[in-house]
Amino acid sequence: MFNSVLETFVRYFEQRKETFMTVKTEFKFDERINHPPMEFDARVDLPEGFFDFYEKLHQEFAELWRALREQRRRTLAMAHQGQLPDYLPPSEATESDWKIELPEYVQDQRNQMTGPADDAEIVVKMLNSGAPGVMIDLEDAMANYWDNLERGIKNAISALHGELCYYDFKRDVKVPIYSNQKTVTIIRVRGLHISQAGIIPNELTPASLYDTARIAFEVDRKKLSHNLTFYIPKSESSEEAIFWRDLFARIEEMMGWEKGYIKCFALIESHPIAYQMEEFIYNLRDYIVGLNLGRWDYMASLIHFNFENPEWVLPDRNTIPHDVPFFQNLRELMVEICHKRGILAIGGMTALFPNRQNPDLNARALKVLEEDKRNEASIGMDGAWTGHPDQNEIAVKQFPAPNQLHVRKPTVRNPELRIPPKNLGQRTLEGTRAAVRTVIRYRNGVLNGKGASLIDGYMEDLATDRIYRLMIAQRIKHRDKVEILDEKQNLVVHTPQLISRIFDEELERLLSETPSHAHETLKKAREISEAMIKSGEFDPI
Repeated sequence: MFNSVLETFVRYFEQRKETFMTVKTEFKFDERINHPPMEFDARVDLPEGFFDFYEKLHQEFAELWRALREQRRRTLAMAHQGQLPDYLPPSEATESDWKIELPEYVQDQRNQMTGPADDAEIVVKMLNSGAPGVMIDLEDAMANYWDNLERGIKNAISALHGELCYYDFKRDVKVPIYSNQKTVTIIRVRGLHISQAGIIPNELTPASLYDTARIAFEVDRKKLSHNLTFYIPKSESSEEAIFWRDLFARIEEMMGWEKGYIKCFALIESHPIAYQMEEFIYNLRDYIVGLNLGRWDYMASLIHFNFENPEWVLPDRNTIPHDVPFFQNLRELMVEICHKRGILAIGGMTALFPNRQNPDLNARALKVLEEDKRNEASIGMDGAWTGHPDQNEIAVKQFPAPNQLHVRKPTVRNPELRIPPKNLGQRTLEGTRAAVRTVIRYRNGVLNGKGASLIDGYMEDLATDRIYRLMIAQRIKHRDKVEILDEKQNLVVHTPQLISRIFDEELERLLSETPSHAHETLKKAREISEAMIKSGEFDPI
């Protein structure tokens, strides 16, 4: 698989290199478009009957999908012209008395473990961890290639049926999902920003539509231990909830299921949706059971929408405290809205990973985890995300009860969600170097078929890559207005030439630390990463 993935990337990159390296372009580097192999025939190679099922859905939802994507482009363009997202006028959604009845099976979600769907071993270990919930990820934790996607979908369906297993070569034993687990299994599908090719002839189709339909079409309801439950990522407006509402309703109708059998959580990981959470829930009220603050993606979106403002040039990422005001206000607002309407408020991921072979790092990671989850519990959240089995018990213990739906704290009706990151963290040359090094290593992982990589103790996925791309570009754009200092406290002006030199130096360092057979992808990763920054490619791809 590695060779085919690399060849596809190299061919795509070379075809477009001249246009997007000059930043003039009608084409941009875009891995959002997932392509099956050239010989693939959707009518023959997909499960029997699925193509006809899917074609109907595509005909009904593709036009709305295109309109929503255009709306996203306009919203971002308006923000860059000074018209930033804001709260909507009062409406039925915010003023009337309505509430959602939370299903019994999701009453306790104090920790949701997350990991890539295409890795059966990780999925089984998550489901055997004892965590109240497991989110099997077809999106950011997984490289967006056809082989990964197909393997991920098959693993997800097998996991929902309780039938997935992996082979432990160290112990020479096949490891199944333990049959006595009560873990809630949730599938995160790809977001509306991602296109899927090769299903409908000569047309792109929404990746969200494809993933959701495939899972729903292939599951055997008799084998499910609870309602079919999805995670919706990357939403940007309350209108997008209507897409999901109508999609779930149509699938239920086509499958012969009762209304409301499908349930979902939704991630708050874009800046515009933060102002429309209550309206979003209202539009999805027959299906939604919780919101989750995807804070790293949210941070990237926050920077993207405030890109023209030098006050939003970020400090080095790992010097930003977990309770920074622009996060804390959003956390408190999300808890109040969710509990007011009867659904769960789930906190985000702690990126620092435990490591049993490194006692100091292990202790620091678990201490950071405990502090982070205690902060989330203290403001009334009902649970959080983790990515390693060793984090589960500590995370669960920070939450005093299966849920905190009763917690209602008075908040300002429309709190300020754009508090600039003043007087916190540091802006350093070493922070820039770390960002460059990380985007190269992350993109190298993608070229090797991995959507998330453990880098310097942190589990880094697309959100980190996007934050760092934006952070580097900010430091270039606002170099005359923001000070970046070296280790001797000297001012370092971040010109494009300096960034190119840092990319060269960090690549050489990585090459010196890496076996020669891996050099080709590292070099390509360096080239792609800098090109994305210089061409202004900051979407979540």
